[in-house]
Amino acid sequence: MTLSTRHLMCWCSAATAAALLWSATPAQANGTPGNTTTPPANDKPEGNANGRTLLASVSHSSIQVTYPGGRTEKGSMDELSSVDPNWQPPACWYEPVFSPEQLKAAVATGDGGMVNAHEWWSNGIFVDHYDKGEPEDNFDLHSAKNSTAEGYKNYNVGKKGMFWRSVVREGHESDTKAWDCGRIMFWQDAGTIPDDKNAPTPETLAAYAYDKIQVPKTEVELKPDNKSTVNLPTWVWLDKGTFKDVKVRAELPNTGLWAETTAKPVALHLNPGTEDAQTYPASGNCTINDDGSIGTPYKKGDADRTPPCGIEYLRATSGAPYQLKASITWQISWEGTGGAKGDLPDGTFETTQDMNVQEIQSINR
Repeated sequence: MTLSTRHLMCWCSAATAAALLWSATPAQANGTPGNTTTPPANDKPEGNANGRTLLASVSHSSIQVTYPGGRTEKGSMDELSSVDPNWQPPACWYEPVFSPEQLKAAVATGDGGMVNAHEWWSNGIFVDHYDKGEPEDNFDLHSAKNSTAEGYKNYNVGKKGMFWRSVVREGHESDTKAWDCGRIMFWQDAGTIPDDKNAPTPETLAAYAYDKIQVPKTEVELKPDNKSTVNLPTWVWLDKGTFKDVKVRAELPNTGLWAETTAKPVALHLNPGTEDAQTYPASGNCTINDDGSIGTPYKKGDADRTPPCGIEYLRATSGAPYQLKASITWQISWEGTGGAKGDLPDGTFETTQDMNVQEIQSINR
């Protein structure tokens, strides 16, 4: 089988959510030891490195995520969307995965596995390349020529370090950019980071943490509640403490690398759901106050005042209500290993509420 044909088959396996790394179950090889094939589809990813059953996903990562500020109750949070459609966080990177002893034990009891995030091999390469020292081709999709990886003897047992392998960002398994990390599993001495453009950095971990940020789905407070009156303003606000900074910390074991990504709410944008309306302020952007609140709560006697954050509808609804959209902008910053720090694109989260608008010009004062 030619190299190009072999890797064409790998492309299909890269799209699968879970792939066998090694197990006692016979590998579904394509007839030539050491060549790739599509792994069994009935194995679920576990990521255990115990020498007997080692399962992984093409998007399985060893990065550990914690929430320094705690988390809101499950069910009341949701993910952010980046406001920059052109932002491209790393589609892949390399991570340490096995010590020499773990790799040797796994090969002794298994029949194949992932040699990088894209390629599943029968057991041949793990013996020939990592035990007997035979060289093997990397797969560099965007290079004119595939590079060659030198072999190893006895899985480097006795040396201090780990074997590293590529990982694909979740949801990007079929992204061609994920093939930039085409090196087959390689050795890295303890306490060092690969000299590779796709080696992990604090910013890589910051972007990984960005994907794990979840923010409150709380709807804005309205007065009147979900029923406005033509030509009289509807006050919009969020009490202080409803929104607070969200922190996510990502650490990559055995590297000393870490990053903490912080999402800070900075503005509320109102879209009344119709052109027959005006917003306060005119831009529709309500800033967040120093105490964490947005706008000012309505109180008796405010009917004739202009709200610092609100909407005035100019036409009544007829049948279907207007769809009031309220989106919170979250400013994203990060800090990490060695004093590294920076900013990532703002995130946003949008909620939609029904707004019925009546003609009667009366309001609870």
